[in-house]
Amino acid sequence: MNASTLTRGSQAGKRKAAPAIEGAARAGFTARGVIYLLVGLLALQIAFGGSGKQADQGGALQEVASKPFGEVVLWALAVGLVGMALWRLSEAVFGAAGPDGNKAKKRVASGARAVFYGFVAYSVISFAAGAGGSGSSDGKSRDATAKAMELPAGQWLVGVAGVVIGCAGVWMAVQAIRRKYHKHMRLGEMSRKVRQAVDVTGVGGGVARGLVFAVAGGFAVRAAYDYEPDKAKGMDDTLRSFTETPAGPWLLVLIAVGLMLFGVFSFAMARYRKV
Repeated sequence: MNASTLTRGSQAGKRKAAPAIEGAARAGFTARGVIYLLVGLLALQIAFGGSGKQADQGGALQEVASKPFGEVVLWALAVGLVGMALWRLSEAVFGAAGPDGNKAKKRVASGARAVFYGFVAYSVISFAAGAGGSGSSDGKSRDATAKAMELPAGQWLVGVAGVVIGCAGVWMAVQAIRRKYHKHMRLGEMSRKVRQAVDVTGVGGGVARGLVFAVAGGFAVRAAYDYEPDKAKGMDDTLRSFTETPAGPWLLVLIAVGLMLFGVFSFAMARYRKV
């Protein structure tokens, strides 16, 4: 069996699974949008001193659970995130949309995203099932860092992980500023005003998200350098750290609004993303 036969088989499999894959992807983007919108709202409350809740995934899930029909919404989010993981897995197996979708680096990246969203989906399912909740991102970060540092060369592993996360954050922000998401969207179906709105949410949201990742990566590097796991921070502590800058809570306000914009951008991706 040669490479061309494998490619034809892969494309045939992708065509058969296309309707299910598309539905899974769009459900996943919608679920991601809800979570980021809620995290942004919680961060905004923290900036104005009106919330002791966690501004992270766990806090967002608790916010959903406290509302009428919250359990139904939680399971809907879980299904959506499972859909996102399956879609990314399908890209790793069959190739992604676009002329370069079959390149090895694209497939590897999709596989990594599938694993990431698989873990996120698992945490939401655990929360919805009442199995101890999602937990604090800060506590998880500190625990994971402490365990990693106990391994041989653990300090270096944590440092490298921090650099990778930080670089990923910078990459996210740069990609957003360059509007690289355009190549993944059906721009021809958008009116001029819709496209402008998508660019506002895509650039503003992408930069805010990237900055949060970059700063979190920096904290991980610092924890490794000082050999102090407690200096590693999850999303909640990372967001709160913005209030300690010379800009005070106003920088957190900007980041919070940016995360909310990213949530709205995810809804646009659910509507216009090429799958």
